Amino acid sequence: MSEKFEIRREVVVPGTPEQIWAAISAETAGWMFPSPLEIPADGSRPDSPIIADWEPPRELAIHMQGPDGWFNNLEYVVEARDESTAVVRYVHAGVFAEDWDNQYDGASKHTDFYLHSLGQYVQYFAGRPVTYVSAEGPEASSAPEAMGALRGALGIASGATAGDTVTVDVPGIGTVEAIIDYIDDWFVGLRTENALLRFYGRNAFGGNVDAAHHLFAADADGDAATAAWQAWLSGAFA
Repeated sequence: MSEKFEIRREVVVPGTPEQIWAAISAETAGWMFPSPLEIPADGSRPDSPIIADWEPPRELAIHMQGPDGWFNNLEYVVEARDESTAVVRYVHAGVFAEDWDNQYDGASKHTDFYLHSLGQYVQYFAGRPVTYVSAEGPEASSAPEAMGALRGALGIASGATAGDTVTVDVPGIGTVEAIIDYIDDWFVGLRTENALLRFYGRNAFGGNVDAAHHLFAADADGDAATAAWQAWLSGAFA
């Protein structure tokens, strides 16, 4: 039986309202995943029925409706706090058709990681061209202990915290030197000079461990990077 849910967050993001607005409207591939919205080059309101509010650089609301009362709404309100930071108030509301507790837990934890990645993007990579790549772990990555195996493959020691550094060899890419910017039982976020590398422990919510990376190097080869990280992720659980 379908049940409604609502997730609310209020976070401080290092950036101007204009930078944050660009990130949540046109540049979602830099911190979350590519948006299906086609934003006009001049930044004007897209011609899309799912846009409920479009008030740059303060309010953005996307409302999607479906049959039998289904809906999925995303709302952002951005307010400057000082010259270098802003507050983002975020609401995600909708309907889960089944397994409500597990889906809500997963969506809530993903929200915290995505909003953290928003801050990392705005602070370090705002406005840079981005190549988005993703890879799905093998069936073995659905096991309860899979995130431990992932951290081991990344060279992350027990007790590691944000700010620690790691070095990992990725065949086809080379040696990756990164700073841990996020780590908990469900997610790992790594930041390099030219990338945000994101690992999702969706095994905790009925899926596999996945990777989704945001590459900001001008010469990034998306197909090669996807193949390399797919092979690496498969090897991590071999």
